[in-house]
Amino acid sequence: MLCYGRVYQMTLRRTFLGILALSLLAVPVASFAQQQPPRTARIGFLGQTSASLSASVIRVEALRTGLRDLGYAEGKNLTIEFRWAEGKHERLPDLAAELVRLKVDVIVTQGTPGALAAKQATATIPIVMAVVADPVATGLVASLARPGGNITGGSWVSHEVSAKRLELLRDAFPRTKRVAVLINPGNPSNAPILQAMELAARSLKLEISQFEARGPNEFESAFTAMAAKRVDAVTIIDDAVLIANAKAIANLAAKKRLPLMAFNETVEAGGLMAYGPNFPEMYRRAASYVDKILKGAKPGELPIEQATTFELVINMKAAKALGLTVPQSLLQRADRVIQ
Repeated sequence: MLCYGRVYQMTLRRTFLGILALSLLAVPVASFAQQQPPRTARIGFLGQTSASLSASVIRVEALRTGLRDLGYAEGKNLTIEFRWAEGKHERLPDLAAELVRLKVDVIVTQGTPGALAAKQATATIPIVMAVVADPVATGLVASLARPGGNITGGSWVSHEVSAKRLELLRDAFPRTKRVAVLINPGNPSNAPILQAMELAARSLKLEISQFEARGPNEFESAFTAMAAKRVDAVTIIDDAVLIANAKAIANLAAKKRLPLMAFNETVEAGGLMAYGPNFPEMYRRAASYVDKILKGAKPGELPIEQATTFELVINMKAAKALGLTVPQSLLQRADRVIQ
């Protein structure tokens, strides 16, 4: 009996030790798996302008907000590599290639030139276009519904918006005959937009003239030429460099006493009117594309999201400074009036 009891005790002990060993092996695996830091996503941001400009700060912060809302935190599970062209489009290809060499997970681009540079730099790293004018017309994607390749993101109907700006100018000031169009000649999205504006101008019985400026050092000469041509108003084809210098453009329009119809940044800086999409919101929406791609979605299968909300803003302070009276009917249509 003693021998049997001893054997029984030894059997129990071996069984207990076996269970304990298995539990010790199993628990740390689960524990270590939980303690492993989450994989850090690495995003490359290819900017056309400068990080310090107010428009850039606002839009990048909108992107960051979108990413935070989706659970990404810089320094924890997210790193963003910024590369800025400082308004020089010729720098974009090298900066895009640099992001490719860094082997980022996704490249977020700013504007059409940035998206084109990224596309030329890589056919494998996913590209999210925060904002582009017409990705189909510029050859960035095959279609809005199925972009194909490694590109997706947000777009807005720039040709329709630019044509609408002419219509709003005419509604505000029926005597308007000649309108200057300020463009950055380095932006490949200009051609289809200008075609749409020319068609709209003919139907509105307006004459439009192009004036070029690649950056701040060419703004003064462009506005001097506008004044010499005796234009009645000025509008702008949206471009990251021009948007980034909204204050300088608005100041020159005021100096030359030209009603300025452009984008939100210009009206906030003192321009007369603005019509267009909410660009910061589009940058915030770009975060959702980044998130889907990081979770395994193929960019070429994610439809391009088009802006659906557009805002008309009128600056009454600017109107008063120019000695202009904005019709009450247009003020009633405005989404916002700056007093």
